[in-house]
This record gives sequence, structure tokens and C-alpha cells, in this order.
Amino acid sequence: MRSTLGSPRVLLRRLREVMAEPVSAQERLDKIVVLIAANMVAEVCSVYVLRIDNTLELYATEGLNRDAVHQTVLTAHEGLVGLVASEAASLNLSDAQSHPAFSYRPETGEEIYHSFLGVPILRAGNTLGVLVVQNRAHRTYVEEEVEALQTTAMVLAEMIASGELSALARPGAEPAAHHTQHMVGSVLSDGIALGHVVLHEPRVVINNYIADDIETERKRLEAAIIKLRADLDRMLERGDVAESGEHRDVLEAYRLFADDPGWQRKMHEAVATGLTAEAAVERVQSNTRARMLRSTDPYLRERLHDLDDLGHRLMRQLLGQDHAPSREQLPENAIVVARSMGPAALLDYDRKRLRGLILEEGGPTSHVSIVARALGIPAVGEATNAVGIADPGDAIIVDGTSGSIYIRPTTEVQNAYSERVRFRARRRAQYRALRDRPCATKDGEPIDLMINAGLTIDLPHIEDTGCTGVGLFRTEMQFMVGHTLPRTAEQLALYRAVLDAAGRRPVTFRTLDIGGDKALPYLETIAEENPALGWRAIRLGLDRPGLLRSQVRALLRAASGRSVRIMFPMISAVEEFDQAKGVIERELTHLRQHGYALPERVDIGTMVEVPALLYQMDELLQRVDFLSVGSNDLFQFLYAVDRGNAKVADRFDTLSAPVLRALRAIVTAAKVHNKPVSLCGEMASHPLEALALIAIGYRALSLSPTSHGPVKALILDLDLGKAETLMAPLLEAPSGSVSIRDKLRAFAEAEGLPL
Repeated sequence: MRSTLGSPRVLLRRLREVMAEPVSAQERLDKIVVLIAANMVAEVCSVYVLRIDNTLELYATEGLNRDAVHQTVLTAHEGLVGLVASEAASLNLSDAQSHPAFSYRPETGEEIYHSFLGVPILRAGNTLGVLVVQNRAHRTYVEEEVEALQTTAMVLAEMIASGELSALARPGAEPAAHHTQHMVGSVLSDGIALGHVVLHEPRVVINNYIADDIETERKRLEAAIIKLRADLDRMLERGDVAESGEHRDVLEAYRLFADDPGWQRKMHEAVATGLTAEAAVERVQSNTRARMLRSTDPYLRERLHDLDDLGHRLMRQLLGQDHAPSREQLPENAIVVARSMGPAALLDYDRKRLRGLILEEGGPTSHVSIVARALGIPAVGEATNAVGIADPGDAIIVDGTSGSIYIRPTTEVQNAYSERVRFRARRRAQYRALRDRPCATKDGEPIDLMINAGLTIDLPHIEDTGCTGVGLFRTEMQFMVGHTLPRTAEQLALYRAVLDAAGRRPVTFRTLDIGGDKALPYLETIAEENPALGWRAIRLGLDRPGLLRSQVRALLRAASGRSVRIMFPMISAVEEFDQAKGVIERELTHLRQHGYALPERVDIGTMVEVPALLYQMDELLQRVDFLSVGSNDLFQFLYAVDRGNAKVADRFDTLSAPVLRALRAIVTAAKVHNKPVSLCGEMASHPLEALALIAIGYRALSLSPTSHGPVKALILDLDLGKAETLMAPLLEAPSGSVSIRDKLRAFAEAEGLPL
């Protein structure tokens, strides 16, 4: 009862002929199951397709009752077929009816068949259906037969994914592949965009799955693996790769996988079944991805990304394609979908065509999120397997207000979102009308609204928003988007451009906040178990005084004849501030001695983001000219919460009593010492949080440019006296006894404040 040697290759050649015939989708499927059954000497061959309602429908069969086609429907976990689909793994049984998952469907007539072989129909690790063969005799299918069925399933996967079978489906029961997918991630950048998918690292499109000559394909695969290894070795040996650090670790991991004999053996076995070399790589990659996507082990999930990247590299090697995707030929209304991305990569895209961003990884405070907000494009992160689900050119909607993503949306959803986009455009027009109005509460309390910035693309926002200045200029962004360390002249040019754009408005430059999660590829880093708590920001700057001095010198020269505000990040003790301030004083002396024109005024301040400073406020405020609260890190350190960890990032509320009490203590101490204080973290960019900050005493907020209009609209309608009366008892109540967020929201709704 075994299939004849070499029959998988014969089957693939016959399948290629059937796929090319000008017949209907049902006729094509019917011919395919007949071919498979004959090739494998099976009495039954059936194709089940996963539907959008998460059920499996029998689409074609040879051997079972033909009347059951399109009538038999299983849940995604029902029976042996459901088990194959849910586990995304093959099932090979000599006595199917004795298996605990066996489910009897009388309309099919399959009760007389004992042996069962089912394989998942996979694409990019996603289950699209199940392919089954059965026989009356008790037998276990041999390895060659399993391989043949898995190979055939790849061809069916492309047929299903192409949408060819949609015409056979009843409304509401269409195939899940290439149909509407809705997922919810975390909001990275506000806004709504409708557009078309551009994969940041495009999947390789394979047009030829079936080999003409097995030996030729084996040699192609071997040559590509050798070339891949050589490329990785060369990257590791190049002088611009640090001796240690995360970048080298990633390459080392790639090399280990590339040398793995098990990985190579699986690809060679796939070629032996009659696949082309690139199709063999895709099959092994898809099978591995399906297994690892179902793993709860975070280490294995992380290794999945390494294997994905390695597989893509190998397929591009085989097809002679560049590893880097082209940025020049973007479609109109491009929405980029990526596993992860750095800020430099996002800036490579044509801003005129870029409409949105979707990431499988990345939180709201990641640096690519900051760039997305600077560009004013909606972005959503933590979108599980978005790269595997979306195809290039698919219609897609990204909702940066709720975190919703719609891939291949229905007409109704598109129309609803088109109306929301028009409504938001009208709201933006209303915000622009507020641009020149003084920012003050309804009862006359002025509030300074400034913007956060970090790149030249941010500079037009100074005029566009009508802000009172730049409350935070992230100087590290220039270092992060470049491939080499910016020279002093380049830093000088940027800082002058910022001051020129600001005119008479104040600009607060934060010195380099690098290290931790802001590793620079060209700067040697050290491996740290807790990088957020380690060698970063001012700690790195004081230990690398040359780096800090050159930046301070560029800032002071750029401010020649003008006022400038310089603040230090991650100050933990007043002694650190004294050391950092000493660098500025020495550079002023140096410039004076060498005949440079000096700034008219230099104000020196610090970020308050380390809780230890809360207990040094009096000593600190005697030394500084101003303070700026970094709410992102302060919140993270107060609650011992890694803000990039989705498991805990939402565990605590920024509007909880402990956070607000700490923030109130800072602003109260600053008032006692008559020193200005602002808040420049993400907290200030949300209207409800801004309301809380103003109610506890903050009169200067620095926020993202896109948030300027909504926050200003709220302030103009706010009766500050009422807000202060509401807030005071809430902060004195026992922690956790009342939801401050709920109380504030109810207050805003009662007052008619726009949120």
C-alpha cells in the first residue's frame, strides 16, 4: 500500500499542469484531490478550508460522500481535522477511530476508513486549512508520503491565499485567508489612516514551487547556504561591528542557526520531495513558524524572529534579490507593517506617501514611536503576527486612537473609518483656529504649552502649533538616526537650526540620553541585565567626558548671542548635577579664552525622573535654574514597571494617587524655591492627564506636536478653580480607594471639556 518511489515529483508536475488549466476553482480542487489520492494509493483525499468564523469546511473530496462537500463544517478544534488545524502539526494514525479526538460525521461516510494522515495547510505560519488522506486498512503512512502531502499543501496554500476559493463560499463563511482580519494592539501614535500594506521586510514571492531537476536545486540550496554563512562571517569580522553588544549577539545567533545541521537537513529533505530550493526554505520556515507561534516560551518566540530573518535572507540569496527593501517606489497611502524598526529606518520612507505604521513589537515610549508622533502618522504596536497575516498591497486601516487594525477591511468598515477621518480633519481645522489664542484657563490662569522635538522634521511644528517654545529637544535622536557619530560641526548646525526656528521662544536641550534601550550601533556598549537602571544618560556622559564636552561646546557655540537652556537626564544625586554643571562652566571658560562669542544667557537644569531626587529637592533646587519632570521614567521607576514590557506596562495607572502625589511634591518644592518647573513626558500629551497636571499645580507642559491642539482646546474650556477643588481630596484619600481617572473623566464630561 505504499506509494511508488519518486511519485511526489510526478504528483508535483501533474499539479503544476492542473494549476495552469482554465477551469473553475471547484473543478481545480476536485482534480487535485483525485490526483493526490491516486498518487498516494489512498482511498480518500479531502481538503478542509478554515473559514472566517473559525470553522473548517469540507471543500473537496475523493472517496467520501460528495454530497458532504460544502455541507460538512467542523469547529476549529473538532475531531482529528480540528486537531491538525489547531496544533498546526501533522497527524499520522493507523487507527483513527481509537483516537480520543475522533469525531464521527455520518454524512461523510468515513466510518469505514481506519488510517488517517492529516497535514496543516500553512502559509507564513498561519493555518489556512487541512489536507487529509485515508485508507480502510490499518497502516501508518511512511515518511515519504507525509513529505509529499506537506509539499502538496504548500500549493493549496497559495491557491487559498490568492482568494480563488472565495467565489465558492456563502456570505459570512468565506475562507479566513485573504479575508478581513481585525486585531488590537497598543497605541503608539494618535491618528487614523486608510491605505495599503507595505512590508518593511517584504516576504519573498516564490513563483516556481516545483523543481525541474532535483540535483540542480540541491546544488543551488547548498551554494546559497555557503554564501549566507560567508556573508555572516564577513559581517562579524568587519571593523564597524563592535566586539560585544546586542548587534554582535544577534549576528552570532544567526551564524549558529546557519550552521545548524538540523535546519539544513530539513531543507534538503524538502528539496528531495520535488520542491525548488526557495520553496523548500519557505516550507521549513513556515512549519517552524507555526510551531513557535504557538509556544508560550518568550525565548523561543524571540528565536522565531531570528529564524524568520535568516530564512528571508536565504530565499533572497536564492532569487538574487536585495536584502533591503526599496523605499523609493512606495504606493500612495502606504502603511508600513514591520516586526520591529528603528527610527532611522522609518525616516527612510517618503513622508509624502507614508500614512501609518504597524509593529509586531514596540511600545508607546519606544524611539520609533517618538519619530512616528513627530511625523504625525498613526502607529500601533504589539500587533501579533501582523507581518504573517498582511500581504503587500492589501487594503488596511490603522486606528491610532483605539489600537485597532483592520487588514482587508469590508466596505462597511472602510466607509465608517472614512467618515471618522473626515470628522478628525474638521477637528484639526478647529484646533488650527486656536493657534493664535493665548493659552489660559477659562478663569484666567495662563498655561505654557511647549512641544517635544528631536529632529529637523519637528521644527515646522513650532510655528504650526503656536507653542511657547521647545520644552524638550532630544539631542540623542540625531545620534540614533545616523550611521556614525555626528561630528561637532553637524551637531552645531542642527542646534543653530533649532534656535533659528524657535526665534525668541525658549528651547530646552537635553544632553545625550543614550544607553539602556538606546544603543548606538557605532558606539561600544556593555551587556547589562537591567539596562534601564544601568550605564546610561548622564552616567555615560560623565564617564565619557569627551562626548559630553563636545556636545556642550556645540550647544554653547550655537547659542552665541542668544539664550539657551541645557538640562541633564537621569540625574540621581545632586553631586552628579554639580559634576555635569562643571562641564558647562569649563566649556564656557574655554570658549571665552579662544575668543568665541558666548550665549547671552545659559540656564542649567535637570530632568526629574529618578525617585531618589524626590528626597533631595531642597538641595537640588538651590543649584538648578529650572526643572523638567520626565514622567515616563519616573512612573517606570516608581512602580518598578518596565514600560516596554506588555505584560506589566498597563498594570498601574499614571493617574494613580502615588504618581500624582510625587508630581505634586515636585511642583510644590519648585514654587517654594521660585524655580520654574515643567513636565515633558508622554503624560502631558493626553488631555485627561494634562487636566490632572494643571489641577495639581503645573503651569508648563511640553507635549507632542499632534497633541497640542486637543490639550489647548481643553485648557481654554477649563475652570481651574473647580478642577483644583475636585483634585485635592482625591489625592488625600487612601490610595486605591477611588479611581482618580474615573472621577476626572466624569468631571470633564459634566463640564463639557473635549477629550
